[in-house]
Amino acid sequence: MTLKEAIVQRHSVRKYTDKKIDEATAAELQKAIDECNRHSGLNIQLILNEPEAFGSGMAKYGSFENCSNYIAIVGKKGDDEKCGYYGEKIVLRAQQLGLNTCWVALTVNKSKISYKANRGEKLLIVIALGYGQTPGHTRPTKSTEELSKIVKGEMPGWFSEAMEAVKLAPTAINQQKFLFVLDGNEVTAKTLFGFYAKIDLGIAKYHFEIGAGDAHFVWKSVED
Repeated sequence: MTLKEAIVQRHSVRKYTDKKIDEATAAELQKAIDECNRHSGLNIQLILNEPEAFGSGMAKYGSFENCSNYIAIVGKKGDDEKCGYYGEKIVLRAQQLGLNTCWVALTVNKSKISYKANRGEKLLIVIALGYGQTPGHTRPTKSTEELSKIVKGEMPGWFSEAMEAVKLAPTAINQQKFLFVLDGNEVTAKTLFGFYAKIDLGIAKYHFEIGAGDAHFVWKSVED
């Protein structure tokens, strides 16, 4: 399964079976996590067979069932965009490995999450993990025109494909509070106001890069 295929097949899943994640699959996922930690400086942790975090009323309110595996993304203040970018790398790798996932911000008992944090670090967000009772389903999305802007000229094909991948990026409460602006070969990705907007932007930027393929573009920071 390619990353583009994983983007299309990935849906948020909250209800899981009792099937355990086998050692080989867990090892491959851990390999992806280790790589992301090396590149990002984050402290992402894989927690298996731990039902307490999703055993509370909050998790039931969020419609979670049988969730005993998750990924804890731990980092420092200001790491939100990196959290989204590298967390989604792991999510898509999990999809390639036959697992289902769901980004979880609120409907989890944070006091029960079995993670470790170094000085100056905190829990940024959690990703539920396991074998879904169903593969999930598609959700409504904003149009490319609503999520992007072309400064001059026509929209190139590679940018259109990149935005198709962006439209499939998971976001907090499906808000899609971001805007991608193309000016020549420079792309600026901006957050708009919304819950967990910077995490969402990191997720969307990773999707954009996958959708853009071999296109030669450069990221331009909002401050430039």
